Amino acid sequence: MRHVATLAGVGIKTVSRVMNEEAGVSEATRTKVLEASRQLNYQLDVTAGSLRRAGRRTLSVGLLLPSVSNPFSGEINRALEDALSARGIAVFAASLDDDPQREQSIIAAFLGRRVDGLVLTPIAKNQSYTIPEHSRDLPMVFIDREPVGVDADAVVTDNAIGAAKAAAHLLAHGHTKIAYLGDRTDIQTARERKRGFLEEIGRAGIPSSSVPIRENLHDEETARQAAIELLTSENPPTAIFSSQNLVTFGTMRALKELGKNREVALVGFDDFTLADMMDPGVTVIAQHPDRIGVRTAERLLARIDGDQEPPRTYVVPSELIQRGSGEIRPPA
Repeated sequence: MRHVATLAGVGIKTVSRVMNEEAGVSEATRTKVLEASRQLNYQLDVTAGSLRRAGRRTLSVGLLLPSVSNPFSGEINRALEDALSARGIAVFAASLDDDPQREQSIIAAFLGRRVDGLVLTPIAKNQSYTIPEHSRDLPMVFIDREPVGVDADAVVTDNAIGAAKAAAHLLAHGHTKIAYLGDRTDIQTARERKRGFLEEIGRAGIPSSSVPIRENLHDEETARQAAIELLTSENPPTAIFSSQNLVTFGTMRALKELGKNREVALVGFDDFTLADMMDPGVTVIAQHPDRIGVRTAERLLARIDGDQEPPRTYVVPSELIQRGSGEIRPPA
């Protein structure tokens, strides 16, 4: 700032007023300062300024997601950015890769940057290690998965209810041989979706022991292999419920490879771009990551602004979207 002031021939306070877009500076002086800052490639230190003016806030939050490359995570990231940018708050996003040790190390990195709040998708069995930060009033909102060992706001989908909707839909279309393809069993949402699915199957009088179940399918390829194994078995399912978008992608590939995409019904959990353009269109239980992101931003900002209400869990309802794949009936 001193270098800019010297080059522009003004005082440091004048440079500060111009860079912070404050009044009381003539247009000619403003132009000289901006030209000097451009020549020197000077940028205002937002963090330092915010620490002085805003109660030591850095105008930043840390966002921990399963993987920023996953479409569901990406939509949440974008919704949060859109909502928080209106307050001048930047979002630092990182991928968890569902690794408990990575969870703690990334949170430590966020804290080292003095973020004003955290939005976390946890994988560790217990998040009580965050209590020291929580007790000093650092706002935290857990997203997609509820925390264990710490009281904090959470914004989640109705995972069990959504999976039950998928099972009920396939049952209503005549299927009794429905396979379940699931994510890792140490992930809270995967366990909830399996529970909702099997409970609905049980209500229809189908014993859970007769349901083909393949779990710990955490990427497209493992899901593809599991689906091929089921579909080429002696007693193949007539319908599949895939409980996560990457699992759905692998299942779709398997059905296409075997030429069964119009013979075997499919309902996936998570909507995705171009699902309506597949052959047939993919029926899904749609979460609403945009709504989850907006609701999360609302709760985080409320906590930053001093909201002291007891923590609670906010549930964003899922939605069954019929596009064709889930409406295929079993062979006569």
